[in-house]
Amino acid sequence: MTKHSNDLDTLFSALSDPTRRAILTRLARGPATLSDLHTPHDMALPSLMAHVKKLETAGLISTEKQGRIRTCRLTPGAFTPVQSWLEEQRSLWTSRLDRFDAYVTQLAQPNQEQTDDPRSKD
Repeated sequence: MTKHSNDLDTLFSALSDPTRRAILTRLARGPATLSDLHTPHDMALPSLMAHVKKLETAGLISTEKQGRIRTCRLTPGAFTPVQSWLEEQRSLWTSRLDRFDAYVTQLAQPNQEQTDDPRSKD
């Protein structure tokens, strides 16, 4: 469980920054060079490279250098652990909310003992 938890921590940490999410959104359209990724962001290139490194360390993207050009692309299946964890949470909370709904419905129904009590007809 600890390795699974550490992997999720790393993934969610990488996803927690809006710049990194923007990079992932751009890479969802296809591979891009560092220069392509840098253009829409108002930051120094080394700062962008730090974001790319964090995404690469998390396993969300891979980079390849050919000559002076570094190309980034999404890693296939990288979101599988996040998706699995979210599905587990959805299932857990659906079950809990279903039980809560049944409990509230039961509370809302009139108690038969109270309605059949002759003292309540006065």
